[in-house]
Amino acid sequence: MADINIQRKKKAPSPWWLVLLAAFAVAVGAYLFIRPNPVDDPALAPLPSVPADSIAPGSPADQARATPPPADGAPSVAEPEAEAAMTPATPDALADQAASNAAAPDYAHRSLQMLATTLINLVDRADLRTPAVLEQRDNLTSATSRLSEPNAPLRAGFVATASLMRAIQQKAYPELEGTANDLVQQANQLSGRNTTAVEQQQNQQFLTTAAKVVRAFSQP
Repeated sequence: MADINIQRKKKAPSPWWLVLLAAFAVAVGAYLFIRPNPVDDPALAPLPSVPADSIAPGSPADQARATPPPADGAPSVAEPEAEAAMTPATPDALADQAASNAAAPDYAHRSLQMLATTLINLVDRADLRTPAVLEQRDNLTSATSRLSEPNAPLRAGFVATASLMRAIQQKAYPELEGTANDLVQQANQLSGRNTTAVEQQQNQQFLTTAAKVVRAFSQP
């Protein structure tokens, strides 16, 4: 008898897989078609640039635009008083400062700094550049180098100022000998503070006399 080869019939693939794949493809196509464009969405669109003319006058943006940044090395707006104190003062400016309110917190420091800066620059005159005068100038420079710092000591600056003024007097102004000696004596009696009414009065008296001597020094 001949052998009969019997093979099992293969099952056809389930139609549900085809349905699921078709549904997935349709869903992806629909999402890509209907999703919003970022350019059309106000929340995602880039912010438009604001013309300079549309900035409200006086607003912080307008002030920031109108104020240029300080150049390197240039003094800031908060520095005019410190810069003025480092500039040689005229005799009138020294007299006005000495006559101002002695009870002001910065009265003694500012007055002494103005006086010291003026005297140090005065020594640049050719007729005053002697070893004795230059030595007293260097002492004054050292004694007043920290005057810009809060609570800097004052007494050494007063004494060095009077000593330099006496050295200048001895070199070129013999008629001011008595006044110069009085200044040195007053400076040695100062406490170096400007707290009490007595200290304020003593400091003002010294600075007023010193301003008068500087006026005499400025005369040819």
